[in-house]
Amino acid sequence: MKIILTGSLGHISRPLAQQLLNEGHHITVISSKANKQQEIEALGAVAAIGSVEDPEFLTTVFAGADAVYTMVPPNNYFDAKLDLIAYYHTIGRNYTQAIKQAGVKRVVNLSTIGGHLASGNGILRGAHGVEQQLNTLAATVKLTHIRPTSFYYNLLGYIEMIKKTGMIAVNYGLDQKVPWVSPLDIAAAVAEELVTEGENHKIRYVASEERSGNDVATILGAAIGKPDLQWVMVSDETVLNGLVEVGMNPTIAAGLVEMYAALNSGLLAEDYVLNKPVVMGKVKLSDFAKEFALAFEQKY
Repeated sequence: MKIILTGSLGHISRPLAQQLLNEGHHITVISSKANKQQEIEALGAVAAIGSVEDPEFLTTVFAGADAVYTMVPPNNYFDAKLDLIAYYHTIGRNYTQAIKQAGVKRVVNLSTIGGHLASGNGILRGAHGVEQQLNTLAATVKLTHIRPTSFYYNLLGYIEMIKKTGMIAVNYGLDQKVPWVSPLDIAAAVAEELVTEGENHKIRYVASEERSGNDVATILGAAIGKPDLQWVMVSDETVLNGLVEVGMNPTIAAGLVEMYAALNSGLLAEDYVLNKPVVMGKVKLSDFAKEFALAFEQKY
């Protein structure tokens, strides 16, 4: 199959490209960075250098593809001028336009837990919007929305906090089970969907393991030699103030706080609970803890 991947060689797209290449598919990887071309080609894929913010470029690259994997590239949350929801809207519109004009018939889109919500989900409202835009193609396109849960690697963002305070202070998940996921398990699910015929509209959740904040603190604490590491619940206001103080765009910071509050209340995961994966992913928190410990040691 001729398959187009967005996301350059990121946490998901790199293992995704490697798996599909190993299966014998013809893979093109879109990247906005010219310096990634050699690395992409070294894997055995074709590099398409350009921006997903350019719909004409996307249409050209998508032409003749049997399947396309779409995702919205991360942006700079510390950019005071960034309108994150508008950014998502632009990328979603570009994908929708390019898929339609190129005549693509199979699309697997990376969305998120909470993607079913039009409000109350904070920054994830952008992913909901992308889903809705792509859904307008469902009459002619076999479309799967992949909704991963909380990423293990986001826990790396708490390393500095642990170093400074000896704790993880957040506004969610103390005793509550939170579904976590590895990008490797997401890549495996995306690969499986891309090579199947699919349905006109399918939602697939991907999770690796469900663990409470207390569980996370115990497992990560043991891995970094801090067995007394605590997961501490603080107020939404405390988290918001902390994010703004370190320079995050205040609107995005508020969206993050709302997202975590929705995770804590159960709102974010309400649809996930009804449609959990039949089989959880292979990568567990204890596996990720080794990666966390290496990162902690390097920054300590």
